[in-house]
Amino acid sequence: MAQGLIEVERKFAPGPDTEERLQELGGTLEHRVTFRDTYYDTSELSLMRSDHWLRQREGSGWELKCPGVAGISGNHNEYVELTLEPAIVAQLLKLLGAEELESADVAAVLGPLKLQEVASFITTRSSWKLALSGDHDQDPPLRVDLDSTDFGYAVGEVEAMVREKTEVAPALEKIFSFSKMLGVPAQEKAPAKLLVYLQRFRPLDYQRLLEANSSSEATGDSTS
Repeated sequence: MAQGLIEVERKFAPGPDTEERLQELGGTLEHRVTFRDTYYDTSELSLMRSDHWLRQREGSGWELKCPGVAGISGNHNEYVELTLEPAIVAQLLKLLGAEELESADVAAVLGPLKLQEVASFITTRSSWKLALSGDHDQDPPLRVDLDSTDFGYAVGEVEAMVREKTEVAPALEKIFSFSKMLGVPAQEKAPAKLLVYLQRFRPLDYQRLLEANSSSEATGDSTS
């Protein structure tokens, strides 16, 4: 698989004072944006059942999230993000056991790979950047995204992007330390937007994911 950035993230349930607390902790609001995410999979959910998440984000293009480094347990997720379309197509062919196709464009291979839309929703996001005291230039910066969807679900995410496996554990320690300062309970688990969407609007698909032992904590949007 073509190497991409490793996203280390932890989701939480934001409260009415979360933004105020972010400011107190030195956070800077970078922007507020609204976008539509559309997710694709086969009718059998072949990608999601193997913890892979194919998304097209309005204005940003395609992304395939693949499982990241194993071995560190806890209330967090790690994913390798592929954003270059040739790399995404190559990985899709491998995952779905398909023969080589002429096109390296994701949209062009949806039909041949029998990939179809399984979810589409709008998110309003406020993105915060953290400048924590004691940070070193080489340390990955922390970001906090606060999302609110058009189907009534809100979720927050603390994340760091790293390039090497050796950076995952330190980034995770930093994420949990900041989450504690933000007031997030140590054992809190908040599901991803996509999983809540499926649970509400496609319960049979949601149940299929559970039965396939696909983690209910896995995320497809961070984004992605």
